[in-house]
Amino acid sequence: MPPAVDVAELAAEVRAGSRGHIARAITLLESSRPDHRVAARELLAELAAYTGGSVRVGITGVPGAGKSTFINALGCRLIKQGRRVAVVAVDPSSRRTGGSILGDRTRMAELAANEAAFVRPSPSGRHLGGVARATRESMLVLEAAGYDVVIVETVGVGQNEIAVSEMVDTFLLLTLARAGDQLQGIKRGILELADVIAVNKADGDGEIPARGAARELAGAMRMMLPGDQRRPPVLTCSALTGVGLDEVWAQVLAHRAWLEEHHSLEARRARQQEDWMWTLVDAQLTDGVRESSKAIREEVEAAVRSGALSAVEGAERILRAFLAPPG
Repeated sequence: MPPAVDVAELAAEVRAGSRGHIARAITLLESSRPDHRVAARELLAELAAYTGGSVRVGITGVPGAGKSTFINALGCRLIKQGRRVAVVAVDPSSRRTGGSILGDRTRMAELAANEAAFVRPSPSGRHLGGVARATRESMLVLEAAGYDVVIVETVGVGQNEIAVSEMVDTFLLLTLARAGDQLQGIKRGILELADVIAVNKADGDGEIPARGAARELAGAMRMMLPGDQRRPPVLTCSALTGVGLDEVWAQVLAHRAWLEEHHSLEARRARQQEDWMWTLVDAQLTDGVRESSKAIREEVEAAVRSGALSAVEGAERILRAFLAPPG
């Protein structure tokens, strides 16, 4: 039997900034073992007083926009300014095998090797939107460890990417020019959630198209958010050359200052806590349904695949097994 987790010691080492213990703590948070879930809750309670002080940024974008390269370049820049940077890079997991690419660490090699940074690939598992179940909890561990910038990189643009906006202070949408219609593939819901928009790869022959794309997006935002509503600034940048990165970060900080000025930061985080509560309820219910239907699950799944049962009938049988009284 594996040894029990010494939560007090683990919490102390996390606060001391031990990279090995930070990794161990996040692995604990990602575990589905019942004893690990208990230890994870105790760990978060131990660390709660030391969380909440970081700038939380979510970064999403169209495929090929260069999110990982952008984060690598921005993170290295911020470290030179004296900040400590943590990245939770959520990788897509195979729905069939559960396997994950986990390639972001390779694309952030320079940042990952820096002692003032911590890069953690996190497989998304069964959870939609590219946000792993333990991502929020990982952010708290990283804050307690003293990282004052915590970045969450998501899989890509999609309606379910809203999940990331429910755990960060600023939601940054990264896009690029020369992708056909500049608005194609960017759903209205994502644009409405964006706090800052950056058109990447504005270098060489791509500089003029990037500026054109930025103008189009700025026009789209004026139509979507008329009047005196706050509209996200649209900038151009190049993760390759570093041009524009300082301006993008300045707008992230400006958005945070705007939240504080309007007394919205605390309200936003309080609402996120409520969202997190319901996310945990949903996750535990899902796990409970899967556990309680073990005895009949294979039989029901086979019947649904063969057409002997409809999906609706199969779902009803699974739920009956979950709701049945013990014994």
